[in-house]
Amino acid sequence: MNESILPVTPGLLALLSQVETGIAPFKQEVFLLEIVIAGTSYCKEIDTVESQIVPEKVLIMRREPHNQFDKFAIAIYCGDVRIGFVPAEMNMVCSRLMDAGKLFFCRVVSKEWKNKWLKIKANIYMVE
Repeated sequence: MNESILPVTPGLLALLSQVETGIAPFKQEVFLLEIVIAGTSYCKEIDTVESQIVPEKVLIMRREPHNQFDKFAIAIYCGDVRIGFVPAEMNMVCSRLMDAGKLFFCRVVSKEWKNKWLKIKANIYMVE
């Protein structure tokens, strides 16, 4: 006797393999780290994007494996503007996972000006 909840048939397999059906694998955001984005004072366009950097704003993370200063460098972007990097002392594991194909992003927690430096706190998430 078959005790499965739903018998696996060729028709069911065909249905599940179609992207158009709207059936997608479960995805979740896995919180990993809270960081202060490094190098924002080197961003020449920081004044132009500062108004967009608000709590809950999603920032793009891109690997820079050929970065001359850090082979594990991960740049952080607000739109097309590179605003800084994941701090070097915290980037090795994330960079290796990114190199293996994992997707990461940052979400802004807070920001504040400290003289001419825009201090941005962000949480790093992995999509799993």
